[in-house]
Amino acid sequence: MWLHVLILALVTLQRVIELVIAHRNTKKIEARGGFEVGSNRYGFVVALQVLWLAGLWYLVLTYLPPIDQPWIYAYVVLEATRGWIVAALGSSWTTRLMVVPGEKLPDEGFHSWIRHANYFVVAAEIFILPLAFGLIWYALGFGILNLALLFWRMKSEDAALRPLREEPTPAEETPEA
Repeated sequence: MWLHVLILALVTLQRVIELVIAHRNTKKIEARGGFEVGSNRYGFVVALQVLWLAGLWYLVLTYLPPIDQPWIYAYVVLEATRGWIVAALGSSWTTRLMVVPGEKLPDEGFHSWIRHANYFVVAAEIFILPLAFGLIWYALGFGILNLALLFWRMKSEDAALRPLREEPTPAEETPEA
């Protein structure tokens, strides 16, 4: 049981730390003139994460299923990938959809391969951690809900960030003095 608690406590601590970092970074982005897009979706993202984690705590501690180590290892690899993504984005990483007009979007590291790299990792986490406890139905249920929510969110994000991805036309460029 101690290992079950340790795993879930570390995941919970990681989520809390991420919220603190995201809040700090959101303030920095706002100070650079950034603004939030699609704020009506953020509550759904938070609710899904809270329900997912609370449900894991309940099911794992109620039934104490055996821990499938290969899935735990896969989850650890995902967390290392998440760390890489957060570090690559630096003060631009946040849990909200923030836009800073005129700033260049990241196109290096994981983002050079996958446009929504952080969402890829989140989708995998929500699916893989329950599998580590043998909760296949839980992984599938929350995995599908999360994918639907992420698809909805990515459409908003792509629309908001499209102007930052497009190359300026010669008429839009400012002449050098």
